[in-house]
Amino acid sequence: MDGTGFRSTVKLHIGNLPRTVTESELSALITPIAKPLTLEIIKDSMGASKGFGFADFATDDEAKAVIAGVNGQNLGGNELKLGEARPRKNGPRA
Repeated sequence: MDGTGFRSTVKLHIGNLPRTVTESELSALITPIAKPLTLEIIKDSMGASKGFGFADFATDDEAKAVIAGVNGQNLGGNELKLGEARPRKNGPRA
């Protein structure tokens, strides 16, 4: 949240991504609905998707529109699962 009590951005968790998905493929699915401020696919040491990623949006309305438009969509044979990201319980990994 910012100093006014409102969140400055909304972070979405994007789950069930195929191991071979690229940021450009994911962006092509999301951007027609709302342009993300950031888009990141979490990758393993070999550069393959770990099956999830995150996208930040400027407003709650944009984030909700992306959830409504992309959740359940098929990408590379996988049904995508979108929701608002929750903070880590133990903080970042070392």
